[in-house]
Amino acid sequence: MAERPEDLNLPNAVVTRIIKDAIPEGVNVSKEARLAISKAASVFVLYATSCSNNFAVKGKRKTINAQDVLCAMEDMEFEQFIEPLQQCQEAFRQEKQDKKKEKASRPTPSAVEEENDDDVQELSDDESGEGKQSTSTALDTSAGNTSAVNDAADDKSESSVEMIEDGGD
Repeated sequence: MAERPEDLNLPNAVVTRIIKDAIPEGVNVSKEARLAISKAASVFVLYATSCSNNFAVKGKRKTINAQDVLCAMEDMEFEQFIEPLQQCQEAFRQEKQDKKKEKASRPTPSAVEEENDDDVQELSDDESGEGKQSTSTALDTSAGNTSAVNDAADDKSESSVEMIEDGGD
């Protein structure tokens, strides 16, 4: 619980933004009016929470759910808010479901690593296959660095790996 009554007030910036969005342009609201609206909104939130909690307790639950809030609106005689609240709830659920689908369609980090393993290229000194010496280069995406693996013993391959390790200097 709050230690002081002021701790229960809504933030002034939030209340001011809501007021500005609700009234036509060019209408000014005094500081006293903003304070009164803020206190009224805080009282409404506390009252709605208390009524919602009563429905949760009747249901032998410790968690207030959306249905408790809708029942509280009816109990407080704010039936006109029930339909808009249900629409907001449905929109919230739809948005949540869409985000879940979007997240599921993204490739996982292990799938990305498997793709990078497939992209490893082997370089050879000779196209015909004679004197074949190879150098493999792989990207380690989890660490964000490039590592070079040298299988060749000749000077050309060794100097290439040294350049990669030194940053190409």
